[in-house]
Amino acid sequence: MTNTIYDLEERTFQFAKSIRDFVKKLPKTSANIEDGKQLIRSSGSVGANYIEANDSLGKKDFAMRLKISRKEAKESAYFLRLILESNDDINNEQAQKDTFINN
Repeated sequence: MTNTIYDLEERTFQFAKSIRDFVKKLPKTSANIEDGKQLIRSSGSVGANYIEANDSLGKKDFAMRLKISRKEAKESAYFLRLILESNDDINNEQAQKDTFINN
């Protein structure tokens, strides 16, 4: 059995960073601009709320912050899917690898 350490602060940072790189490459349509803004906000919020959870005041605060982080991750997945399915010229498989969706 291996003892893999999952540095979620770093992983969530890399996720938000990769989302930004992905959004920069999107065609500049009004839908992509608006959806991209939402995707950038929610992807950054995943890590920000996780960091706040680690600095929480107690168990209830920790659990609440983790729940918020999870909700932001779901929102990110929603907007990423919306963008991918609205842009026929984007390679979905490569985009998912680039943005850590399957990791």
